[in-house]
Amino acid sequence: MTTAIATPQRTKLMTADDFIEWCSRPENTDRRFELVRGKVIEVPPPTKIHGVVSANIAYVLGGYIRQRGAGYITINDAGTLIERDPDTVRGPDVAYFTDADSFKDLHPKYGEQPPILAVEVLSPNDRINRVLSKIDDYVNNGVRLVWLVDPEDKSVRVFRLGSKPFTQGADEVIEGGDALPDFRCPLNEFFRLPKDLVNQTSGSNALPAN
Repeated sequence: MTTAIATPQRTKLMTADDFIEWCSRPENTDRRFELVRGKVIEVPPPTKIHGVVSANIAYVLGGYIRQRGAGYITINDAGTLIERDPDTVRGPDVAYFTDADSFKDLHPKYGEQPPILAVEVLSPNDRINRVLSKIDDYVNNGVRLVWLVDPEDKSVRVFRLGSKPFTQGADEVIEGGDALPDFRCPLNEFFRLPKDLVNQTSGSNALPAN
């Protein structure tokens, strides 16, 4: 669930630079916000399951990019500037970028390049129409691949610009297509803890296929 913020700034659209300064004010400490076409919305803290699934996905993607030696992962709803005039700053739960080759090259604020992949993990209090609006923002502003992950159903809905969305279940293997070449991973990797592997004879680190 998201909530529009009733502040004086709502009469004047914020820029991304205004937004990062506003979020750093003491009264906004420990609160989470996004900027949608110049207007601030507050986003509630996610659930523990949401955090575990996000961490699992980041772990899997981390193995993939280390094997390829390119790109980087962001987590914790790191702000991503995806639209200008008016500005939109969204916070994917997990995102994969290729716009920097070393730590010193990372943009100090939100950056100007969209991620290759944006991942949204549903929480019980999410309103699906607002989540789909966020996904539209991604797809229509240069994000090549979006995963909408549902921990309750143990499924992932896949979005790409110009393609019809489709859903995959936990017993299937998700692939990265052109956006993540050679990426393949059983979806059940997203929905487990280490002890869930007991009595299982095989797994996957989602490394590039041979």
